[in-house]
Amino acid sequence: MQYDMNNVIICENIHKKFYDGSRMLHILRGVNFEVPEGKIMAISGPSGVGKSTLLHIMGTLDSPTEGKIFISGKDILKLSRNEINQLRNKDIGFVFQFYHLLPEFTALENVMMPALCKGKSKKECIPRAEELLYKVGLQERMTHKPGELSGGEQQRVAIARALFNSPRVVLTDEPTGNLDEETSAGVIDLLWKLHEEDKITIVIVTHDESLAQKAHHWVYLHEGQAHIRK
Repeated sequence: MQYDMNNVIICENIHKKFYDGSRMLHILRGVNFEVPEGKIMAISGPSGVGKSTLLHIMGTLDSPTEGKIFISGKDILKLSRNEINQLRNKDIGFVFQFYHLLPEFTALENVMMPALCKGKSKKECIPRAEELLYKVGLQERMTHKPGELSGGEQQRVAIARALFNSPRVVLTDEPTGNLDEETSAGVIDLLWKLHEEDKITIVIVTHDESLAQKAHHWVYLHEGQAHIRK
């Protein structure tokens, strides 16, 4: 593997084992690939193959049993927990299937949450949050709480939140898995639009191979290994 800064994330010989009682489940078995900066990469494969597990490892939410992860050129396993948290907050945005919005806060407040959690004031966060809600087409819904928003609107809020700290990469785990077909298409179009406008690096975990084919790069997981299809 070439450890140059044009690759936002590098996965090198990633293994992941889980223990289910007396059984050992070897989910990932030596996964290797790179996420080039400024591109969209899809990760697909059958249910239970370890797509979400791999994404969590890439996002430092989980650790590999064996292997190395490089993010922005840094070997994650050599960093302290505090350094990993700082790197994650700075360089990685997350979008999950089930939004994970805080129900008691408005769309605007949810978007600025990554900065509020780091001690920034609401006042200094509002311009950036408003800018992002305009960008995702929710300028009329800023003061609405999640319960007043449709599923598609909640996912757009989650996307805006993921972008708040201007991360180098946005990791998305089945971002349309909880949406109907028409709403899903709108969310995917938005992700591609954000990529085209701002050259955001995006990784999409999906079971939808037609979506995976649209990406610049496509990694197919099968029997614990990564097969580069595109």
